[in-house]
Formats: sequence, structure tokens, C-alpha cells
Amino acid sequence: MIRFGENIKSNIKYKRRVGVYGLLVYGNKLILTEQETIDRNLEIHLPGGGVDKGEHYIHALHREVMEETGWHIRVLKKEGVFQRFTFMPEYNLWAHKICHIYRCKPIYKKSLILEEGHRYIFLNYATAIERLEDPGFKHFVKTLKNQFDRRSSSSRLGQLSAGNP
Repeated sequence: MIRFGENIKSNIKYKRRVGVYGLLVYGNKLILTEQETIDRNLEIHLPGGGVDKGEHYIHALHREVMEETGWHIRVLKKEGVFQRFTFMPEYNLWAHKICHIYRCKPIYKKSLILEEGHRYIFLNYATAIERLEDPGFKHFVKTLKNQFDRRSSSSRLGQLSAGNP
């Protein structure tokens, strides 16, 4: 499994945390979350979070996206998984995060944001890549952007070859 972020510290005991995160594609933008940290900074993240014991990953993704954005989604496909070893100050623990990434289609805004300190934002791919702090999240957004760029380029070439300006 691909690993991003800090090297493993041999003197630290990490708690394994499985999470699910969504690439919420809305036209040529992504819906992301802006979250207030414990030291009052703002960070940009993919919507998602931890899977509760006994919970199915897709159910957890729907729940987390709803809590953090208020959006109802349709899960389209799993894009991949990565691991990261990091300190999580909001839980005061060192975590071995296993992050499952899914491409999703936001269907409609269903409720208010339920999780305090969160709000959703729309960012284009380039700005999302620039502002996301998690290197694993950046990787999957870059991959999605490359796929989007190739499709756009192919579509444009098809229009030109058909004689459309």
C-alpha cells in the first residue's frame, strides 16, 4: 500500500484508524471541507472521516459527507487507498491512518452541516491541489485532475477534427 507523509517513528505506538474520503466532483470543481483546527487555523480536506466499528465503508462515507457538508452523494467508484502515519491533535494520538478514497457525485444539499467547525467550499482542481495539506489527498486530486484534463483534451480534439471551432 502506498504511504504518504512522515516516516514511521520507531519509538511511537500508533493507533490504527480506518477512514473513508470522497472526491466530490461538481462540474469542473470539487466540494471540499474547510475545518477549524484546535489552534484556530483553517485546513482544507476531502470530506470524510473514520469508520465506526462494524460500519460498512460506503455507509460511513455517506454519514461523514453528510455530517461535514450536508450533501447527499452517490458513490461512483473506489479510486484507491493509502496509509499515513501522523499525529492527530484533535484526538491527542499518533495514528496509522488507512484512507480509502472514493469518487462521488454530489446529488443535492440535504441538511445543515452537523459537525462544528466545518464548512464546505467549491474549489477548482489546481486550487484544491495547492491548498490541501494531506499529501495523500493531493495525490488523488492530481490523478483526478489529469483524468479530467485528458478527457477535456480528447473532447476538444474530437470537436476540432469534426470541423467545429
